[in-house]
Amino acid sequence: MDMPARSRRADRPGAGRTLVETVRDALREQIAAGAYPPGSRLPSEAQMTKEFGVSRTVIREAVASLRADGLVAPRQGAGVFVLAPPAPVELPFQNIDFVRISSIIELLELRTAVEAEAAALAAQRRSPAQEEKLIGCLREVDRAAAAGEPTMEADFALHLAIAEATNNPRFGDFLSMIGSNLIPRKALSDSSSEPAPKEYLDVIRGEHEVIVNAILDGDEEAARDAMRHHLKSSQARYRALLRAGKAERP
Repeated sequence: MDMPARSRRADRPGAGRTLVETVRDALREQIAAGAYPPGSRLPSEAQMTKEFGVSRTVIREAVASLRADGLVAPRQGAGVFVLAPPAPVELPFQNIDFVRISSIIELLELRTAVEAEAAALAAQRRSPAQEEKLIGCLREVDRAAAAGEPTMEADFALHLAIAEATNNPRFGDFLSMIGSNLIPRKALSDSSSEPAPKEYLDVIRGEHEVIVNAILDGDEEAARDAMRHHLKSSQARYRALLRAGKAERP
């Protein structure tokens, strides 16, 4: 009698795949497809060894892998049952209303607390390669501004490079979690292709240069103060817009 199709696949795993991985993935696909809905019991070990044409040891290890992934759980004396998928975890910073200036100010206040310390740590811990990256990011902001291109992505890359220069990955994770919309001009701009006024870019460029130079000099306090000044200046600009009742670029 011919062996079932799934059994034939289990006996001939693909390159680099073990029998356990093949059976595990087949069961995972069956669960995802609804063959075994939440609350239902998987076939017995004996049934699965016959279905897949493998040993009980292979079946046990495949099921153990599914247990580790939270897909199934055993019930003593009753078998192995499929679990309901967990409720999706709500990630932080996903409910920021970027079109509201008040939300931008809230985020700038948080960034001031985090990024001022990041700049100080970067001044202490940056490597020569990270110094080179900071200079390159600053030059890219200048290049985009001189070419009349939007500078928001380059601005974000510079702040991210400072966070990475702390050599504490959590600072970079924090900025990456929020994404490039943490740059207020990007969040509030109707057109990402429209450059900011030159006078505004000159101010921001000067603030960035002071921050980077302090980091390169290894001056922890100066780097912290420069980043705090940069982000508090942004807060002041957007508070002025809020008072004026306008959502326009400063």
